[in-house]
Amino acid sequence: MWHFSFTVADLDRSVAFYRDLLGFTLVHRQVQDNAYTRRLVGYPDAVLRVAQLSVPGQPRGVSTHDLELVEYVRPRGEPRDPARHLPGAAHLALTVEDARAEHARLAAAGVRFVNAPAEITEGVNRGGYACYFLDPDEITLELVQPPATL
Repeated sequence: MWHFSFTVADLDRSVAFYRDLLGFTLVHRQVQDNAYTRRLVGYPDAVLRVAQLSVPGQPRGVSTHDLELVEYVRPRGEPRDPARHLPGAAHLALTVEDARAEHARLAAAGVRFVNAPAEITEGVNRGGYACYFLDPDEITLELVQPPATL
C-alpha cells in the first residue's frame, strides 16, 4: 500500500481530528496548484490543499505517509450522503488496546459514535470489541479491539 486518502471539507479541522484525537503524525502539508495535479484528478482548474499523516509505529516504506487528507479548494465540492450502506462508502478501522476506554475518551471530546463498543460474537475476531464513529466530514471510522487470543 502506498497510502489511502479522504477528501475533506476543511483540511485544518481534519488534521486536528486525525492528529490530536486519533494520534496520527503530521508528516507534510502542501498546496497542489500545478498541471500534473490537474491531469491526475481530472479537473482542469484544480487546486488542492493536502496533508500527509502517518500511523505511529507502522513500518515506513517508500511512502512517508499512510493517510492523505485532501481539501479541494477548486473545484469546491458539496458533501455527499455518507451513509455506510451506499455503494462506494468506505471505512477505516483502527486497532486499539481498549475499545471502551477509547470510546469514552473520544466521546468526551465530542466525537460522534454510531454505537458503543460491541462484543464481537462471530468470526475470527470473536471475543474482541468494535464500534463505528464519524470524523468531522462524517467519514466512518472503526475502533477494533482484537480478541486476547490474537
